[in-house]
Amino acid sequence: MHGPVNGLFFAVCYPILAAIGAPANLLAIIILSRGRCGLSRCITYYLVAIAVSDFLVIITAVILNRIGRIYFANSVLSTTPACAVSIVLVFATRDGSVWLTVAFTIDRFVAICCQSLKTRYCTEKTALRVIGIVCALSCAKNAPLYFVCQPLYILDGVPWFCDRRSTYFTMPAWKAYDWVDRILTPFFPFFLILLLNVLTVRHILAASRARRRLRGSESHGDPEMANRKRSIILLFTIALSFLLLWVTYVVHFLYVRIKGKGYFNSSDFKDPQYILQETANMLQVVSSCNNVFIYAVAQTKFREEMKNVLTWPVTRFTRCLKH
Repeated sequence: MHGPVNGLFFAVCYPILAAIGAPANLLAIIILSRGRCGLSRCITYYLVAIAVSDFLVIITAVILNRIGRIYFANSVLSTTPACAVSIVLVFATRDGSVWLTVAFTIDRFVAICCQSLKTRYCTEKTALRVIGIVCALSCAKNAPLYFVCQPLYILDGVPWFCDRRSTYFTMPAWKAYDWVDRILTPFFPFFLILLLNVLTVRHILAASRARRRLRGSESHGDPEMANRKRSIILLFTIALSFLLLWVTYVVHFLYVRIKGKGYFNSSDFKDPQYILQETANMLQVVSSCNNVFIYAVAQTKFREEMKNVLTWPVTRFTRCLKH
């Protein structure tokens, strides 16, 4: 399941992801929490929750799991109990990040396409409730993974690394659990986000044409259309980024199921299946690093706030020197 992770490419890439992803998500959390980006509180709650979840993915999946096993292979992090806990945390934070992205997509779909439900669903209270439910279910769903793990090998009485128990592949309950796990993340979210965005685009195009016909020559300076355009750019860039970075994982899932080959730890780093598997894992981690850059590109006020936050230490230091 999670043996030693090697290979020069991955050994270099994971520290880079950690060095970029952790500060980037912390920066996004700080900026969004200030509430000065011109977004509604409902949207802000979702984006902050996604940023927190992505930050936890970087800590658990990249720093503790991957970097820990590449550079500290003989540390306590590689013992079977620590490895088993790490696996639960990695999958729980990953599921939380994925389903919070789905929840945000659903919220924007309702706000744009379902005006009758908008006033009841797109509220701060609903957003907080949905975020809490997603986080709780993500933890509950992945807790059983702790009991799937067994030592990859035992050296001087110490169990090292994690491998799946043979019963995981033979017992009907575990086989069903594995299917449900793979379908819930990322198969179902992948196609749900794709479907909702297609429906949203169709609705927006129809509404935009109708609004232009009604306003005629005044549509060029329509503030409602401008606000809608900014929200849609933010939604679509987040959704498109998710789809592109998870497509390799979906392809690998289909390959494993169609070919009937299991997930495995390989010592041959040139093995195509090993490369595909590790590339899929790395790309899903990249999806937890890039949202802050999406916000910076899509939101002018976010860029302004980011500039203020980054220059605050220099400004503060300059003021202290003047006094």
